[in-house]
Amino acid sequence: MDCVTKWSNLPTSPSLKQLTEPGYGIPRKEQHAAVQDLTKAHIESFDQAVSDGLCRAVQAIPPLEFMFRNDRISLAFVEATIFKPVVGKGSICRDLRVFPAECRGRRCSYRGKIVADVSWSINGIPKGIIKQSLGQVPIMVKSKLCNLHELSPKELIEHHEEAEEMGGYFIVNGIEKVIRMLIMPRRNYPIAMSRPKWKNRGQGYTQYGISMHCVKEEHTAINMNLHYLDNGTVMLNFIYHKELFFLPLGFALKALVDFTDFQIFQELIKGREENSFYKSCVSEMLRIVMEEGCTTRRKVLSYLGERFRVKMNLPEWYTHEQCANYLLDQCICIHLKSDVEKFYLLCLMTRKLFTFAKQECMEENPDSLMCQEVLTPGRLYLMYLKERMSAWMVSVKLSLEKKAHRLTGGITSDNLVKMFNMGSDVTKAFEYLLATGNLNSKTGLGMLQNTGLCVVADKLNFIRYLSHFRCVHRGAAFAKMRTTSVRRLLPESWGFLCPVHTPDGEPCGLMNHMTAHCDIIAQALPTTTLPALLCSLGVTPVDGTPGRAYSDCYPVLLDGAMVGWVETEMAPLLVDSLRRFKVRPEEDPPLDRDSPGSPDRQGQHVPRPVPLHHPLPHGPACPQLAGMTVTGTLPSQHSPRNMYQCQMGKQTMGFPLHSFQERSDNKLYRLMTPQSPLVRPVMYDHYNMDNYPIGTNAIVAVISYTGYDMEDAMILNKSSWERGFAHGCVYKTELVDLTEKIKGEDNLVFGIKPGDPKVKDKLDVDGLPFIGSVLQFGDPFYSYVNLNTGQSFVYFYKSQESCVVDNIKVCSNDAGTGRFKRICITVRVPRNPTIGDKFASRHGQKGILSRLWPAEDMPFTESGMTPDILFNPHGFPSRMTIGMLIESMAGKSGALHGLCHDATPFTFSEESSALEHFGDMLRAAGYNHYGTERLYSGLSGLELEADIFIGVVYYQRLRHMVSDKFQVRTTGARDKVTNQPVGGRNIQGGIRFGEMERDALLAHGTSFLLQDRLFNCSDRSTAQVCVDCGSLLSPLLEKPPPYWSSTRHRNTVCALCGKSDSIDTVSVPYVFRYFVAELAAMNIKIKFDVK
Repeated sequence: MDCVTKWSNLPTSPSLKQLTEPGYGIPRKEQHAAVQDLTKAHIESFDQAVSDGLCRAVQAIPPLEFMFRNDRISLAFVEATIFKPVVGKGSICRDLRVFPAECRGRRCSYRGKIVADVSWSINGIPKGIIKQSLGQVPIMVKSKLCNLHELSPKELIEHHEEAEEMGGYFIVNGIEKVIRMLIMPRRNYPIAMSRPKWKNRGQGYTQYGISMHCVKEEHTAINMNLHYLDNGTVMLNFIYHKELFFLPLGFALKALVDFTDFQIFQELIKGREENSFYKSCVSEMLRIVMEEGCTTRRKVLSYLGERFRVKMNLPEWYTHEQCANYLLDQCICIHLKSDVEKFYLLCLMTRKLFTFAKQECMEENPDSLMCQEVLTPGRLYLMYLKERMSAWMVSVKLSLEKKAHRLTGGITSDNLVKMFNMGSDVTKAFEYLLATGNLNSKTGLGMLQNTGLCVVADKLNFIRYLSHFRCVHRGAAFAKMRTTSVRRLLPESWGFLCPVHTPDGEPCGLMNHMTAHCDIIAQALPTTTLPALLCSLGVTPVDGTPGRAYSDCYPVLLDGAMVGWVETEMAPLLVDSLRRFKVRPEEDPPLDRDSPGSPDRQGQHVPRPVPLHHPLPHGPACPQLAGMTVTGTLPSQHSPRNMYQCQMGKQTMGFPLHSFQERSDNKLYRLMTPQSPLVRPVMYDHYNMDNYPIGTNAIVAVISYTGYDMEDAMILNKSSWERGFAHGCVYKTELVDLTEKIKGEDNLVFGIKPGDPKVKDKLDVDGLPFIGSVLQFGDPFYSYVNLNTGQSFVYFYKSQESCVVDNIKVCSNDAGTGRFKRICITVRVPRNPTIGDKFASRHGQKGILSRLWPAEDMPFTESGMTPDILFNPHGFPSRMTIGMLIESMAGKSGALHGLCHDATPFTFSEESSALEHFGDMLRAAGYNHYGTERLYSGLSGLELEADIFIGVVYYQRLRHMVSDKFQVRTTGARDKVTNQPVGGRNIQGGIRFGEMERDALLAHGTSFLLQDRLFNCSDRSTAQVCVDCGSLLSPLLEKPPPYWSSTRHRNTVCALCGKSDSIDTVSVPYVFRYFVAELAAMNIKIKFDVK
């Protein structure tokens, strides 16, 4: 769908269509396009990676050449194919395809086989092609390789998925994982940067440099810098296999082209012919090369190859020149194919560096969107796959060398197949990357971080789930920086990044979310026709001479390649022509650039809003958040409260999915009584959020009633609670695999021993609990039997909370050989609101439930209505959440008139205010214009003197519940070394009484309470001490002679003094006795003065 038509067909106001349409609940013919668009960037990038990208990546893997028994062996990939997920060989089944729901259900990975064609040759003579499986790689759900691709909602439901399943994630060990979108430096663009830490790279280095993130067509990336030295020379810095290398620029230029020194000099000084300092610097750079005896290109190549060869791992028969060419190909301006293009680009970068170092041009801001692009999941996947395939080749070579003595008959096709099968496949490496988010790579893939690349796609609620796909992260490296400039919201981010949706705390400003209008372009568009077009529009080719002096011309870059020069007068006309071509797609040149009229912008992977020449619907470029519906956030609302709501909206107990019976997630929250909000923005309906509601409409009275609503607490009507207000439950799943219970034991199956008293009729004959049965602490949970010995083992339910058995899935393993050995038991823990549970409105007004107040004691209106929630009026003035007051009036008028109100920001203005609009509607229904009513005391029945503001507000129940957090302990586990109570809620540990708590008790003067906490309840112990010598270690029980009876009393004698009458008993902390023993081991004596 075209970008403009997509946003021009938005509904003008929300409606109750979900509740009023006749066909509600019947699956549609097609999925909802707006919801599917939210994960489009992930799916498109993966599709591109496994089709066109895979072909290019395989061809870009260099052949592996090595010597074996005096023969030159060469292995090379011809092509590779990834297949759709299917069951393993030898399995008997109705349908060979594997679907995501099955992988989630039995906690396995959703993956397809990768098969490559490997050609091999001996001494340059091709010997044929071998088809070889390289293992299994994860497949993105809903991509072209997924078995759900292009299924209708009805078919998706038949395969146990959501009707609106969006995909965009991988399934690893049953858990949904999303590859994070990271912000990277803009590809193939020289950025002028000033970094004070560059001075530490060596003597003479300055803070000035030009940085470039070079990316090939198949997405291989490398970072390259030009450094300015204070003696006027330039150093080229590149990374090879995570190692930094420095090379004087003159060597690189001489190695790339067979030009004379004068020709190189002429190219470098273009545009700066009058600058004598610059000319002397260029001469000095070329003189350094001459001093090393490198007069020609071949000598320079030989010189470089000799020095870099040790790091290259190239065959020994390669000449120094071949090694140097390999180095230039792999490490310097890798995005350009020819050495001449690389030469011209390095010259341009050098000119820019000198201009920047002499303060003649501005430093470019690497935090600006102009200098950034997005690393999409498909690109990371492809880069990693390419590296693992190269590593597989190396592992085959190592296997060949290891097993050389066993190979009879030399290298044959059969022998090679055996060696191929011994190579390290890609399965485990990929699963490790997705399961942990850690990148285990030799080259580093040109990235600044190797951890935190994947996150779990939490299905806590639909909004949280969506936010994973719209999130772009600046990178983990920036989180440790002391500077705040990285985190700033820049004006040029308008329309691309949401200004509100970023977490508070450490990731603030680093983890941003894209707006609804923001698209990421995945496919690479060919630019081969553009140089000819630019030349026809007045650009002088790079090797030509323009009509004006070079100082009166602009250099023209296209995808990081120097195209030529354009004269200053011609530049506006050129830009105008390009803009015209861009907005008229029917004309010949296919220009899809991301910024109107800049021929040097790369059109790929840069988020792009609606083209600037089209009028935007609904006012600003970012009226709503991308998938995030903060709702009710009116312009009068204070900004931090909007940020709080963005975070709390993602912690809400809601209705995350419809297929609860099919899921085996570790933990799922479910709100039992969700409702559709009466006040919501247009985007709420645009994304069909009513399918996954996250709260309840509550009648809220703003009144200070009793003291139980102080400090953000709220009082809940007990009658509302009994009717089901905010009732919820938690689904917990436990996977039991009998093959892991006793290693090497293959005869365990679920079942019970007849007449086993431990079972107490709570388990079925298959050893599993009954569906719907209630389990209490200590009840039998499941039972399994050893078929050889007949012995049964019963496992008991250990949680203190009672639960209901919701469903049980009997699973098998990947090979289909597990016979009744693997099950998933899902239990449902009811969680109705209790005192201390957290609630919040949609305006950042969070608070806890402090009391369930009886309905007969609640204040009531003239019509006899009692509010559901009492909210303290002191929560408004300092927080300025006017949006909540307006929502209360709007919700009240909506309930009275049977309407659904629009809460899209900026819909009201000074001329037509929200207060007047909703006030008039309330007055039309017979209520006060300002939303207030007279209330009567529930205790005395007398009318309250003040008018009370009362209305309908959409309330959310958050996942933070007292049942998950309370910690209590009398006695329990202790640490073996210190004898003090252990910490941790899960192991019934104690709560730490720290330094500040000690200070508080000292300030109160309660010293005996302090002694009780820190001594009696911790590690009090009695010890013998010698009063004379003050030793805690020397008092020992006397050694009995053989004739003493065992009942005879033995004295404690000091080993140093030899006396028993000087021994006294004292109470000391056990950890102190341990400390004394540790010091004694270090020959330090501690003496006690006992009084």
